Amino acid sequence: MDCTSLQYHVRKLYFFHRATEFAMLVLLTVKTKSMDKKAKTKSNFKLAIIHPHSAAIDIGSMLMTVAYTDKDGQQQLMETDGFTESLGELVKTLKSAGITDVAMEATGVYWMALYELMEQQGLTVTLVNPRHFKNVDAQKTDVKDSQWLHQLHAHGLLRASHIAPDLYRELRSYVHERSVLQKQKSDTLNRIHKILTKMNIKVQHLISDIEGVSGMQLLRGIAGGITDAEELLSLIDIRKLKASKEDLLKSLNGVYKKQYILVLQKLLKLQDFFIAQMKEYELHIEETLQEMLPEDKSNNKPQIPVKTRHVRKNQYNINLKEYFRHIVQTDLTQIDGLDEISVLEIICVTGIDMSKWKTAEHFTSWLNLSPRPKITGGKIFGYSRRFTNNNATQAFRTAAQSLWNHKGALGKLYRRLAAQKGSAKAIKAIARKLAVIFYNMIKNKTQFDPGKMEIDQERQKRKQIARLEKEAIKHGYILQKAA
Repeated sequence: MDCTSLQYHVRKLYFFHRATEFAMLVLLTVKTKSMDKKAKTKSNFKLAIIHPHSAAIDIGSMLMTVAYTDKDGQQQLMETDGFTESLGELVKTLKSAGITDVAMEATGVYWMALYELMEQQGLTVTLVNPRHFKNVDAQKTDVKDSQWLHQLHAHGLLRASHIAPDLYRELRSYVHERSVLQKQKSDTLNRIHKILTKMNIKVQHLISDIEGVSGMQLLRGIAGGITDAEELLSLIDIRKLKASKEDLLKSLNGVYKKQYILVLQKLLKLQDFFIAQMKEYELHIEETLQEMLPEDKSNNKPQIPVKTRHVRKNQYNINLKEYFRHIVQTDLTQIDGLDEISVLEIICVTGIDMSKWKTAEHFTSWLNLSPRPKITGGKIFGYSRRFTNNNATQAFRTAAQSLWNHKGALGKLYRRLAAQKGSAKAIKAIARKLAVIFYNMIKNKTQFDPGKMEIDQERQKRKQIARLEKEAIKHGYILQKAA
């Protein structure tokens, strides 16, 4: 290799080396700028403050821990007891500090008194389910809970529990107390059955309903000291009973001891007391429903007619159907499975403002009637089991269970799902359908249309026939319609 060629190759290597150094320098510069940009973006990233004038309260039976931000933007922390006077002072303190939004976390009913005080003062209150947020493990205290709750609420990361308006909460209290009295009345009736068994009186097995007119006349006759079977039978019209006179006489021949008759007298007084108290609560329920009635252009409310037909056991003496028709502007009792009592129990929990739930799917999810899949890696590997004490949910499930022998489309669907997947899943599925119908009827002010369910049944029938035809062809047969 001559000198000229050697110089050429050396020069070529030199320029290649410089070009490589320049390329590496450019890449390093670009990478450094990119890292600086990412670091800058990361350092400047902050959660937005949605509620700047907010507070959070961890509520206990006798201790309230409050965290809030004052007008100067300083974090404040205070504690107070659960007396009404102290709660009033707490509300005044929050109002003077410029607080407009308050988040509360509580179990039981300790939150109700403070909620109503804040509601009266115009504060926006968010009641939080304790299961919807968690603090750092092993560091749980009332102070840290309130501070963590305040931080989450300030950033708008908490979901509010549904609280019905005040008038519906009042209605719910009356309905709940009446249902408690009804259960106590049923327990008293069971004790009456037990005392009759001790007296070896079998009339309760011959009369379909011992709480009916004939049954109660016999019980009052026994409690009044009548022991002769013929005289007891003379108190009632035996033609209305299916049992023969001979069997009734035998059933009334018992052991009439003094202590048994005395206990029966006390139980009948207790039974009458519960019935009278239930009727008193019905008066309060009707007064509340009258306040809910809409007014016409002349500021007059519609007149609801008195219920004329016979009132069955445990039914309301109020014309609930007419009240619902005017308040909701649709007849919810037309829905298969829902009667007047079921609709009342649901409405006093949910209210009639369906705008709180964006869609029917949100409504059924709140009722815990929709599935909640566990998704990992884009695949469903199970479903979460949730439990709720929602009275509206229980009412929908009870209504669904009552459709097991219904002749309509929902009854057919219930029986088909029960045969395929079991009664538990069938009840939940039908309850969800009832909730969707309930939601759409109130929101859109429409009437119940059973024909839509019949369309679904016809579609299901065609699918079933197509499946049978395919199976028959597979085995070399052809299905033909019967003449």
